[in-house]
Amino acid sequence: MKISMFHLMPHRELPDDFEERYHSVWVDPPFHELATPERVGDYYNWTLDELMHAADLGFDGICVNEHHQNAYGFMPGPNVMGGALARATRGQDVALVQMGATLPTTNPPIRIAEEYAMLDCISGGRLVAGMPLGTAMDANMGYGITPIEQRERYYEAHDLILKAWQSRKPFPYNGKYTQLPMVNLWPRPVQQPHPPVWVPGMGSLSTWEFAADQGHCYCFLSYFGHARGKAVMDSFWEFMDSKEKELNPYRAGFLQLVAVSETDAQAEKDYEKHIKYFFEKCLHIAPEFTPPGHQDYRSLENNLRRMLSQQMSEQQRLSDWSFKDYVDNQYVISGGPASVRDQLEELIKSLRVGNLMLLLQIGSMPHELAMKNIELMATEVIPHIRHHWTDEWENKWWPESLRGGRQMNAEAGVAAVAGGS
Repeated sequence: MKISMFHLMPHRELPDDFEERYHSVWVDPPFHELATPERVGDYYNWTLDELMHAADLGFDGICVNEHHQNAYGFMPGPNVMGGALARATRGQDVALVQMGATLPTTNPPIRIAEEYAMLDCISGGRLVAGMPLGTAMDANMGYGITPIEQRERYYEAHDLILKAWQSRKPFPYNGKYTQLPMVNLWPRPVQQPHPPVWVPGMGSLSTWEFAADQGHCYCFLSYFGHARGKAVMDSFWEFMDSKEKELNPYRAGFLQLVAVSETDAQAEKDYEKHIKYFFEKCLHIAPEFTPPGHQDYRSLENNLRRMLSQQMSEQQRLSDWSFKDYVDNQYVISGGPASVRDQLEELIKSLRVGNLMLLLQIGSMPHELAMKNIELMATEVIPHIRHHWTDEWENKWWPESLRGGRQMNAEAGVAAVAGGS
């Protein structure tokens, strides 16, 4: 297994009545009513400290992503965060999982090729290059990309980035959306022919097909747990089999919310209000901000048929849920170390995933509690689950220099906390 800490960088102190008073957490929440730049600076620095804590403790990767105009996870420049992390982890065998810079909203797309190459150089070849399509809220509502163009822009940007990384001579580029008289990338990535590419998605058939055809890792990003994820991932593996692709677990990644404490009872005391905050406030998204055309017809039909109506009806019930409901419905894996280990074992086997991304700072979770969650995960859980798939499959979707096992380094992590990291 390769296990990364995933971070959204959310607003941790939204008002108690946020979802009643405000239209949406995404696109139109008023910054000056809800936040100050000074407090946001605290959030960013806590985020960097939490990711560094995971790196120091021996997680395989540290993972950031890109979103805009929201209080759910406002990291509009993931490569700014990645630059800080690349320098701070110099000499460590931890991957920088940039999940990542959104292709259709970056103009010209070679900006991503340049910045990712910088990160690969600074880190000494430790970059995982996430290439997300982007949400409708970000790309269509925030950045003005015409929905029907979004996926086509994505494909063109992807092809240009890979060509820019691999071409040994300057070349002109005359695409439908990007025209460049001379592409001559400086610098180039350390990893050749290019860093491993991960494609995040939420169950779109088109994304599965694209990942299969391009040989990329597909990462299912959902906040509704591995019970729901199993239906999607079973279909994904059936699709890969139909395409005659090797059913290598490292071809897939999965995002899971995890909250571990000393005991099951203590986990409920520690995390219940932060989990409810996440689902009730951070996912308070106006439905009209997903305009028609964001998905192609095949993907839209598949999602509606399989899960969307069920998911929407469940979201309407979340305000009545207790901690036990979230855990029993597997939206969140939580409890004492033994309970969390058992639940993650089931997830890994049932979903057949080799790359696990764990969201360990959830909603309003304060910095000290997030650090505790990370530390218990590193010391009490990960050593018991990371052996999966290691002897059976090669991870072709991880930086080559890091494909061996990582040793957990609990003493270094504890010392970092004591020193005020």
